[in-house]
Amino acid sequence: MHPTLFRLSFALAVALMIPGLAQAQAGAASAKIATVNGVAIPKTRVDAIVEAQEAQGQKDTPELRNAIRDRLITLEAIAQEANRKGLGKSAEAAAQLELARANILAQAFRNDYIKHHPVSDDALKAEYEKIKAQMGDKEYKARHILVETESEAKSIIEKLKKGEKFEDLAKLSKDPGSKDHGGDLDWNLPSGFVKPFSDAMVKLEKGKFTQTPVQSQFGWHVIQLEDVRPAKFPDFDQVKPKLVQRMQEASFEKAVAEIRAKAKVE
Repeated sequence: MHPTLFRLSFALAVALMIPGLAQAQAGAASAKIATVNGVAIPKTRVDAIVEAQEAQGQKDTPELRNAIRDRLITLEAIAQEANRKGLGKSAEAAAQLELARANILAQAFRNDYIKHHPVSDDALKAEYEKIKAQMGDKEYKARHILVETESEAKSIIEKLKKGEKFEDLAKLSKDPGSKDHGGDLDWNLPSGFVKPFSDAMVKLEKGKFTQTPVQSQFGWHVIQLEDVRPAKFPDFDQVKPKLVQRMQEASFEKAVAEIRAKAKVE
Protein backbone atom coordinates (compact mmCIF):
# COMPACT_ATOMS: atom_id res chain seq x y z
CA MET A 1 0.00 0.00 0.00
CA HIS A 2 1.16 3.54 -0.72
CA PRO A 3 3.11 4.75 2.37
CA THR A 4 1.49 8.20 2.42
CA LEU A 5 -2.03 7.06 1.63
CA PHE A 6 -3.41 7.67 5.10
CA ARG A 7 -2.13 11.21 5.36
CA LEU A 8 -5.47 12.08 3.82
CA SER A 9 -8.36 12.65 6.19
CA PHE A 10 -9.96 9.22 6.53
CA ALA A 11 -13.47 10.63 6.48
CA LEU A 12 -12.72 12.78 3.45
CA ALA A 13 -11.01 9.97 1.59
CA VAL A 14 -13.84 7.52 2.20
CA ALA A 15 -16.52 10.07 1.42
CA LEU A 16 -14.87 10.81 -1.88
CA MET A 17 -15.31 7.16 -2.77
CA ILE A 18 -19.08 7.15 -2.10
CA PRO A 19 -20.56 6.50 -5.55
CA GLY A 20 -23.29 9.11 -5.34
CA LEU A 21 -20.87 11.79 -4.24
CA ALA A 22 -18.30 10.84 -6.83
CA GLN A 23 -20.91 11.08 -9.59
CA ALA A 24 -22.10 14.44 -8.32
CA GLN A 25 -18.57 15.75 -8.35
CA ALA A 26 -17.94 14.41 -11.82
CA GLY A 27 -21.10 16.05 -13.04
CA ALA A 28 -20.22 19.34 -11.38
CA ALA A 29 -16.96 19.68 -13.26
CA SER A 30 -15.77 17.91 -16.40
CA ALA A 31 -12.08 18.49 -15.59
CA LYS A 32 -10.32 15.37 -14.42
CA ILE A 33 -6.87 14.68 -13.06
CA ALA A 34 -6.61 11.05 -14.16
CA THR A 35 -8.54 7.98 -15.28
CA VAL A 36 -8.07 4.68 -13.45
CA ASN A 37 -9.41 1.62 -15.27
CA GLY A 38 -11.84 3.84 -17.12
CA VAL A 39 -13.05 5.68 -14.02
CA ALA A 40 -12.34 9.41 -14.02
CA ILE A 41 -11.01 11.14 -10.93
CA PRO A 42 -12.47 14.67 -11.04
CA LYS A 43 -10.36 17.71 -10.25
CA THR A 44 -12.92 18.65 -7.60
CA ARG A 45 -11.53 15.88 -5.39
CA VAL A 46 -8.09 17.47 -5.45
CA ASP A 47 -9.61 20.89 -4.82
CA ALA A 48 -11.50 19.60 -1.78
CA ILE A 49 -8.39 18.09 -0.25
CA VAL A 50 -6.27 21.16 -1.02
CA GLU A 51 -8.87 23.31 0.73
CA ALA A 52 -8.73 21.05 3.78
CA GLN A 53 -4.92 21.17 3.78
CA GLU A 54 -4.93 24.97 3.47
CA ALA A 55 -7.17 25.16 6.54
CA GLN A 56 -4.36 23.37 8.40
CA GLY A 57 -1.69 25.82 7.19
CA GLN A 58 -0.50 24.10 4.00
CA LYS A 59 0.10 26.15 0.86
CA ASP A 60 -1.53 25.34 -2.46
CA THR A 61 1.46 24.36 -4.59
CA PRO A 62 1.98 22.21 -7.70
CA GLU A 63 3.94 19.77 -5.53
CA LEU A 64 1.04 19.40 -3.09
CA ARG A 65 -1.44 18.84 -5.93
CA ASN A 66 0.81 16.25 -7.56
CA ALA A 67 1.15 14.39 -4.26
CA ILE A 68 -2.62 14.43 -3.76
CA ARG A 69 -3.16 13.25 -7.36
CA ASP A 70 -0.81 10.33 -6.74
CA ARG A 71 -2.61 9.39 -3.52
CA LEU A 72 -6.03 9.62 -5.15
CA ILE A 73 -4.95 7.35 -7.99
CA THR A 74 -3.78 4.78 -5.44
CA LEU A 75 -6.97 5.22 -3.45
CA GLU A 76 -9.14 4.73 -6.54
CA ALA A 77 -7.24 1.60 -7.57
CA ILE A 78 -7.62 0.10 -4.09
CA ALA A 79 -11.30 1.05 -3.90
CA GLN A 80 -11.95 -0.60 -7.25
CA GLU A 81 -10.22 -3.77 -6.11
CA ALA A 82 -12.23 -3.72 -2.86
CA ASN A 83 -15.46 -3.36 -4.83
CA ARG A 84 -14.40 -6.18 -7.18
CA LYS A 85 -14.11 -8.42 -4.12
CA GLY A 86 -17.50 -7.29 -2.86
CA LEU A 87 -16.06 -5.66 0.24
CA GLY A 88 -18.13 -2.53 -0.29
CA LYS A 89 -21.27 -4.55 0.38
CA SER A 90 -20.20 -5.70 3.83
CA ALA A 91 -22.08 -4.38 6.85
CA GLU A 92 -18.87 -2.98 8.33
CA ALA A 93 -17.93 -1.07 5.18
CA ALA A 94 -21.48 0.24 4.77
CA ALA A 95 -21.48 1.51 8.36
CA GLN A 96 -18.13 3.25 7.89
CA LEU A 97 -19.29 4.85 4.64
CA GLU A 98 -22.43 6.17 6.31
CA LEU A 99 -20.40 7.55 9.21
CA ALA A 100 -17.94 9.20 6.81
CA ARG A 101 -20.84 10.68 4.83
CA ALA A 102 -22.38 12.10 8.02
CA ASN A 103 -19.04 13.60 9.06
CA ILE A 104 -18.54 15.25 5.67
CA LEU A 105 -22.06 16.68 5.64
CA ALA A 106 -21.62 17.96 9.20
CA GLN A 107 -18.39 19.70 8.18
CA ALA A 108 -20.09 21.13 5.10
CA PHE A 109 -22.88 22.48 7.34
CA ARG A 110 -20.31 24.05 9.66
CA ASN A 111 -18.49 25.75 6.79
CA ASP A 112 -21.77 27.01 5.34
CA TYR A 113 -22.96 28.28 8.73
CA ILE A 114 -19.74 30.22 9.39
CA LYS A 115 -19.79 31.63 5.86
CA HIS A 116 -23.33 32.96 6.27
CA HIS A 117 -22.96 34.13 9.88
CA PRO A 118 -19.96 36.47 9.89
CA VAL A 119 -19.06 38.24 13.13
CA SER A 120 -19.31 42.02 12.87
CA ASP A 121 -16.49 44.33 13.91
CA ASP A 122 -18.79 45.92 16.47
CA ALA A 123 -19.40 42.54 18.11
CA LEU A 124 -15.69 41.73 18.03
CA LYS A 125 -14.75 45.06 19.62
CA ALA A 126 -17.41 44.62 22.30
CA GLU A 127 -16.00 41.18 23.11
CA TYR A 128 -12.48 42.62 23.18
CA GLU A 129 -13.49 45.29 25.69
CA LYS A 130 -15.38 42.72 27.76
CA ILE A 131 -12.29 40.51 28.01
CA LYS A 132 -10.12 43.49 28.95
CA ALA A 133 -12.54 44.45 31.70
CA GLN A 134 -12.63 40.89 33.05
CA MET A 135 -8.84 40.64 33.11
CA GLY A 136 -8.35 43.93 34.94
CA ASP A 137 -6.19 46.95 34.15
CA LYS A 138 -3.24 46.13 36.43
CA GLU A 139 -0.55 43.48 36.59
CA TYR A 140 0.90 42.26 39.87
CA LYS A 141 4.34 40.90 40.71
CA ALA A 142 3.96 38.61 43.68
CA ARG A 143 5.67 35.88 45.64
CA HIS A 144 4.04 33.11 47.58
CA ILE A 145 4.74 30.23 49.90
CA LEU A 146 2.37 27.28 49.59
CA VAL A 147 2.01 24.79 52.43
CA GLU A 148 -0.35 21.98 53.39
CA THR A 149 -1.87 23.33 56.62
CA GLU A 150 -3.06 26.60 58.09
CA SER A 151 -0.78 26.15 61.10
CA GLU A 152 2.27 25.90 58.84
CA ALA A 153 1.22 29.10 57.06
CA LYS A 154 0.71 30.90 60.40
CA SER A 155 4.16 29.80 61.54
CA ILE A 156 5.70 31.26 58.36
CA ILE A 157 3.86 34.55 58.87
CA GLU A 158 5.23 34.79 62.42
CA LYS A 159 8.74 34.22 61.13
CA LEU A 160 8.25 36.97 58.53
CA LYS A 161 7.08 39.33 61.24
CA LYS A 162 10.29 38.61 63.14
CA GLY A 163 12.35 39.65 60.11
CA GLU A 164 13.15 36.40 58.32
CA LYS A 165 13.41 36.78 54.56
CA PHE A 166 10.52 35.69 52.36
CA GLU A 167 12.95 34.26 49.80
CA ASP A 168 14.53 31.98 52.40
CA LEU A 169 11.22 30.77 53.80
CA ALA A 170 10.01 30.06 50.25
CA LYS A 171 12.18 26.95 50.32
CA LEU A 172 9.47 25.47 52.55
CA SER A 173 6.89 25.87 49.78
CA LYS A 174 5.39 22.86 48.06
CA ASP A 175 5.11 24.78 44.78
CA PRO A 176 7.96 23.32 42.69
CA GLY A 177 7.71 26.08 40.11
CA SER A 178 8.54 28.91 42.48
CA LYS A 179 10.14 27.53 45.67
CA ASP A 180 13.67 27.64 44.23
CA HIS A 181 13.13 31.21 43.03
CA GLY A 182 12.16 32.75 46.33
CA GLY A 183 8.48 32.10 45.66
CA ASP A 184 8.55 34.45 42.66
CA LEU A 185 5.44 34.24 40.45
CA ASP A 186 6.54 36.97 38.02
CA TRP A 187 4.04 39.45 36.53
CA ASN A 188 0.45 38.32 36.19
CA LEU A 189 -3.07 39.63 35.88
CA PRO A 190 -5.37 38.86 38.82
CA SER A 191 -7.34 36.56 36.49
CA GLY A 192 -4.23 34.40 36.22
CA PHE A 193 -4.70 33.21 39.78
CA VAL A 194 -7.46 31.36 41.62
CA LYS A 195 -9.96 33.80 43.14
CA PRO A 196 -9.03 33.50 46.86
CA PHE A 197 -5.40 34.17 45.93
CA SER A 198 -6.11 37.14 43.64
CA ASP A 199 -8.63 38.65 46.08
CA ALA A 200 -5.99 38.71 48.81
CA MET A 201 -3.18 39.82 46.52
CA VAL A 202 -4.91 42.93 45.11
CA LYS A 203 -5.60 44.20 48.66
CA LEU A 204 -1.92 44.21 49.62
CA GLU A 205 0.34 47.23 49.62
CA LYS A 206 3.69 46.99 47.83
CA GLY A 207 6.23 45.14 49.91
CA LYS A 208 3.63 43.78 52.33
CA PHE A 209 2.62 40.18 52.95
CA THR A 210 -0.68 38.64 54.02
CA GLN A 211 -1.18 38.73 57.78
CA THR A 212 -3.45 35.70 57.71
CA PRO A 213 -3.12 32.52 55.60
CA VAL A 214 -5.05 32.38 52.31
CA GLN A 215 -6.73 29.09 51.49
CA SER A 216 -7.27 27.77 47.96
CA GLN A 217 -7.83 24.34 46.47
CA PHE A 218 -4.03 23.96 46.36
CA GLY A 219 -3.41 24.52 50.05
CA TRP A 220 -2.56 27.51 52.25
CA HIS A 221 -0.72 30.53 50.83
CA VAL A 222 1.38 33.29 52.30
CA ILE A 223 1.51 36.04 49.68
CA GLN A 224 3.86 38.99 49.31
CA LEU A 225 3.20 41.78 46.80
CA GLU A 226 6.32 43.25 45.22
CA ASP A 227 5.00 45.66 42.62
CA VAL A 228 2.04 46.78 40.51
CA ARG A 229 1.98 48.22 36.99
CA PRO A 230 -0.58 49.06 34.30
CA ALA A 231 -1.58 45.97 32.33
CA LYS A 232 -0.35 45.70 28.76
CA PHE A 233 -2.92 44.30 26.37
CA PRO A 234 -2.35 43.34 22.73
CA ASP A 235 -4.01 45.66 20.24
CA PHE A 236 -7.42 44.75 18.89
CA ASP A 237 -5.99 44.00 15.42
CA GLN A 238 -3.50 41.56 16.94
CA VAL A 239 -6.14 39.45 18.63
CA LYS A 240 -8.90 39.91 16.06
CA PRO A 241 -8.26 36.61 14.20
CA LYS A 242 -8.48 34.61 17.42
CA LEU A 243 -11.55 36.55 18.51
CA VAL A 244 -13.23 35.79 15.18
CA GLN A 245 -12.51 32.08 15.60
CA ARG A 246 -13.68 32.08 19.21
CA MET A 247 -16.94 33.88 18.48
CA GLN A 248 -17.65 31.84 15.36
CA GLU A 249 -17.19 28.62 17.31
CA ALA A 250 -19.46 29.86 20.09
CA SER A 251 -22.14 30.82 17.58
CA PHE A 252 -21.85 27.49 15.78
CA GLU A 253 -22.02 25.49 19.02
CA LYS A 254 -25.21 27.36 19.92
CA ALA A 255 -26.71 26.50 16.51
CA VAL A 256 -25.73 22.85 16.97
CA ALA A 257 -27.38 22.79 20.40
CA GLU A 258 -30.58 24.20 18.91
CA ILE A 259 -30.58 21.60 16.12
CA ARG A 260 -30.01 18.82 18.65
CA ALA A 261 -32.82 20.15 20.86
CA LYS A 262 -35.27 20.10 17.93
CA ALA A 263 -34.29 16.60 16.81
CA LYS A 264 -36.73 13.81 17.61
CA VAL A 265 -34.67 11.19 19.40
CA GLU A 266 -36.32 7.87 20.32
